[in-house]
Amino acid sequence: MANESMAKELGSRRFWQAVLAELVGMFFFIFIGISSTTAWAPPIIPSQVQIALAFGLSLATFVHATAHISGGHLNPAVSVAFLLLHRITPLRCLAYSIAQCLGALGAAGMVYAITPTAVSNNVGPTTPGAGVEDWQAFLMEVCLTFQLVLVIFSTVDGKRASPGGSGPLAIGIAVLVAHLGAIQYSGASMNPARSLGSAVVGGVWNAHWVYWAGPLLGGLLGAVTYDYVLDPNVSMGRLRRCPTCEYGDEDDYTTSDEMNLNAIPTESK
Repeated sequence: MANESMAKELGSRRFWQAVLAELVGMFFFIFIGISSTTAWAPPIIPSQVQIALAFGLSLATFVHATAHISGGHLNPAVSVAFLLLHRITPLRCLAYSIAQCLGALGAAGMVYAITPTAVSNNVGPTTPGAGVEDWQAFLMEVCLTFQLVLVIFSTVDGKRASPGGSGPLAIGIAVLVAHLGAIQYSGASMNPARSLGSAVVGGVWNAHWVYWAGPLLGGLLGAVTYDYVLDPNVSMGRLRRCPTCEYGDEDDYTTSDEMNLNAIPTESK
């Protein structure tokens, strides 16, 4: 049964459209974001506000552009959180994560290629700030990704009364405020693929483990906190089960197909 389901997914045109959407959306999100970090000759030196706006607004833009195709994850930490809470299949999580990493690598490479050699450009690596220990940067990444994924799961909750406004914009603002508050601590990555692209192209690998372990743990904690603690529609059936167990018929649970951001496109739609 599992093999048949995987084969059906691999043979689906919409599956590959979703994977491509993750690659393209990630490319432009990271391309715009790390372009803002380039330090040109004075007085054109990027400020924390400029970088925060570039990352936050570009994420909002491309989540909006890809949400109806792939769910607009644009982050392996988000995809893994959706996988562990049974919102997407393992195959989709793997394909999304690879596409996201390739998109980030392509974006970092493009910024490097088109930036004049006279300009100091290390394609925006995420490293602990001056005097910040690796463990401190790790905890910051956990907290920042926790709040981002908490916002995402709250936003895509299909059973919540519509608060008005824009879900993608709320997600983008979560990234924007994280940069404003914490870029000096850890670079405010919240995204393993974003850090990977800059590390590969720029050759800066300082404390790189922080930018995988921190976002993955923070994303899982944020997802579990919303689904099992804060969700007003949580049922006793769901609470009795572990976060990674299969859901039973007794669970009052909104599947991804019903979510506002359309997290799992299906052939039946």
